[in-house]
Amino acid sequence: MPNTKSAQKRLRQNEERRLRNRAVKSSLKTQLRKVREAVDSGELEKANAEFRVASKKLDQAGQKRVIHKNKASRTKSRLSRLLKTAKQKSAPQA
Repeated sequence: MPNTKSAQKRLRQNEERRLRNRAVKSSLKTQLRKVREAVDSGELEKANAEFRVASKKLDQAGQKRVIHKNKASRTKSRLSRLLKTAKQKSAPQA
C-alpha cells in the first residue's frame, strides 16, 4: 500500500486508466474480429462498414496511446489489404 498522499492518488489514477485502457482494447479486438468474420463469410458491404468503424477506433486508441500509433497503422493496413484481396476474389474473372 502507498504511504504518501501523492502515491495514493497515483494508485487511484493508475487503476482508473488501467480499466479504461482495458475497455478500449477489448472493444478494439471485438471490432477487428467483426471485420475478419464479415470478410470470411463473404459479406463485403458489411465488412467495409465494420472496417470504417475499426479504423476509427484504431486511430483513437493510437491517439490516446492505448496502443502504439504504428501498431494502429499496421493493423489498418493489414485489414485493408484483407478487404482488397477479398474484393478481387469475389469480382467476376473476365
